[in-house]
Amino acid sequence: MSAVSTARAQGPAAGHYDVVIVGSGAGGGSLAYALADSGLRILLVERGGFLPQERQNWDAKAIFRDKRYVNAEKWVDDRTGAEFAPGTYYYVGGNTKLYGASLVRFRREDFWETRLAEGVSPAWPIAYEDLLPYYRQAERVYRVHGADDDPTLPRPDDPFPYPPVEHEGTVAEIARDLSAMGLTPSHLSLGIDLRDGGRCIRCATCDAFPCRTLAKSDTDAVCVRPAVASGSVELLTGAYVERVLTEPGGRRARGIAYVRDGVRAEVGAGTVVVSGGAVNSAALLLRSATDEHPAGLANSSGVVGRHYMVHNNSVMVGVHPTRKNTAEFQKTLYLNDFYTRGTAEHPFPLGHVQLIGKLQGEMLKGNRPELPVWALSMAARRSSDWWLFSEDLPDPDNRVLLGDDGRIRIRWAPNNESTHTALVATMRGILRELGYPLVFSQRTSIEVNSHQAGTVRAGADPSTSALDPDCRAHDVENLYVVDSSFFPSLPVMNPALTIAANAFRVAATIRADHGARTAEPAAV
Repeated sequence: MSAVSTARAQGPAAGHYDVVIVGSGAGGGSLAYALADSGLRILLVERGGFLPQERQNWDAKAIFRDKRYVNAEKWVDDRTGAEFAPGTYYYVGGNTKLYGASLVRFRREDFWETRLAEGVSPAWPIAYEDLLPYYRQAERVYRVHGADDDPTLPRPDDPFPYPPVEHEGTVAEIARDLSAMGLTPSHLSLGIDLRDGGRCIRCATCDAFPCRTLAKSDTDAVCVRPAVASGSVELLTGAYVERVLTEPGGRRARGIAYVRDGVRAEVGAGTVVVSGGAVNSAALLLRSATDEHPAGLANSSGVVGRHYMVHNNSVMVGVHPTRKNTAEFQKTLYLNDFYTRGTAEHPFPLGHVQLIGKLQGEMLKGNRPELPVWALSMAARRSSDWWLFSEDLPDPDNRVLLGDDGRIRIRWAPNNESTHTALVATMRGILRELGYPLVFSQRTSIEVNSHQAGTVRAGADPSTSALDPDCRAHDVENLYVVDSSFFPSLPVMNPALTIAANAFRVAATIRADHGARTAEPAAV
């Protein structure tokens, strides 16, 4: 039977599990997969259901204008009181169902303290070498295609499991021209099924679209379904977890309380893992306050919900009025020439630049409602489309809060903006040198939070962190948080591979807690 057909319709099959994991995204879903052969009884709890495989998966109008798959509740901007629709999705697989499958490693330097233009990016309590074997495992499981052509990537004798996705047409020309300019265009590490006999057809509807054929390496396809098929992981969908429950004294978690189909229920656990994403994980811990934990569970340090990070992001589009872009699968190239360095005018690391999935007129209509789709489509056929990242700093005043009504409120103001301004100016000049006379850019705002991180930070000092280096709560001995919440900083590349690799790392600790088998799960 498939994972879809075996998702529990009537609630959990048992009243107690060795491990209960809340959230099935890159953190929780990867952890369930990593524990599937441990001999432990595991319950994976997901607020949403399975995103359907249907023709609208590849329909830009359905996704970008009709918002067919948007299913998160509205959050509130705490500074203005305005509601906004977050870029968060409640499905089996979480946000990975609609991500671009950019599965890049953070670099060795990302785990060190780094001085930026407007402050210091803190060191992590773990090193690159601690994650290295788990990066390798995650790359196998997530079917990562890549190449060793980026000098910032430390990969001696460490090949990717699959060869790179080669550049098409216009992208190959851009790579050639960037190299002639003295830059280092590199192949983006991508999780798609281009193996011999694989299901990927290299379509234009990958980045920000669900994959109708499950050829994109989202967590649902490569981790959750195999884990459920193993028989040792049970999946409960449509369940909103209200609280993590604790034993008397508050030193141990005893399970979770959830609501499903309007009915409240509880289930017990030997270990509770919170993996709802940086916003929802922090919110769950805050909702779980008790007399022993009055500021929220695992929050004696006061950091839960604080240090919220989302990157400084801009979309940049270069348009050549008479030259068409012949690439269909455009998202294969990135630039890290400014990852660890700046310019003469701004001598600090600027960030990361990568191509995004090929824009279409229907995708642009929401931001340019005054223009007809035919005109936007004409421009899109002549554009190259980029995403620019700069690091933001973990400001304790950027935070997740709960309103008196229990709603999620986000207090966020961007920082390190001078760096992003310099990156935008630098990249604008590069695109013009590439021959694009028209260059447009747009900063993202509070609702673009797919790279959210930092709200339940890990560290060695319980007074300044909520989790220890193994992502176990300092205050609650059998409670873990396994998603990007634990990040002390947010390096300027896509975080999904690091979230998955860390889940595989923490799985080893949870196995040890339970005296479980330690064999590494087989890759799909």
